[in-house]
Amino acid sequence: MSLGEHLEELRRRLIYALLGLGVAMAVTLVFTPRMVAWLKGPYLRVMEDFRLPALLATTTVGGGFDIYLRVAFYAGLILSAPWVFYQLWLFVAAGLLPRERRYVLRAVPLAALLFVGGAVFCVLTVAVPTLKFFIWVNHELFGLHMVITLDDYIQFLTTLMLAFGLCFQTPLAISLLVRVGLVSLETLRRVRKHVAVVILVIAAVLTPPDVFSQVALGIPMYLLYELGLLLGRLGTRKRLEEAEAG
Repeated sequence: MSLGEHLEELRRRLIYALLGLGVAMAVTLVFTPRMVAWLKGPYLRVMEDFRLPALLATTTVGGGFDIYLRVAFYAGLILSAPWVFYQLWLFVAAGLLPRERRYVLRAVPLAALLFVGGAVFCVLTVAVPTLKFFIWVNHELFGLHMVITLDDYIQFLTTLMLAFGLCFQTPLAISLLVRVGLVSLETLRRVRKHVAVVILVIAAVLTPPDVFSQVALGIPMYLLYELGLLLGRLGTRKRLEEAEAG
């Protein structure tokens, strides 16, 4: 295709992706109050442990409606992610080899699953102790009167969920590096100890400054690193088998 045809195809795929996002958001708008209640769960449990009023404030008239739309958009983006990635894949598929197309088709659903798994893992295991640390600092250490807005809380929690969701992409990143030949499995095995230190540094940067959340992110990241080595080894073995068969 010419450059103009490529741009027209890109425009068409982006329109389809946005339409899918719009449909998904229309669905998530119905369930947004339940999702907000689920996201508030860790905060309510922590405030109950500290025997504090479990109140979330808003400082603007339209604050609640803004949160409603934002949560619906985030949820719609996650729900429509397979469709959006599929449209992008259709755009780039013309320039890929058949073997590369098969890899992308397998990688996209796995990437979405890993992202959702990381976000859910954050809410279920990390959010509560992280909130406990900060509320302990505010209430017990400094005796501060807390006025926590729903906007601040949702932003805090979604940022933490995003960090975990991105870090859970580690196996795919390692597998891709091995497949394209940028790094060898032997090298990745030799630098395990150094990787563990780097992971702890990354966890310290991406999470709030408390040991539990850093370890809670660091351990899964290292396990995901090992999973990436396994996927890379399986991919290398399969590629060698295909080369011998060819």
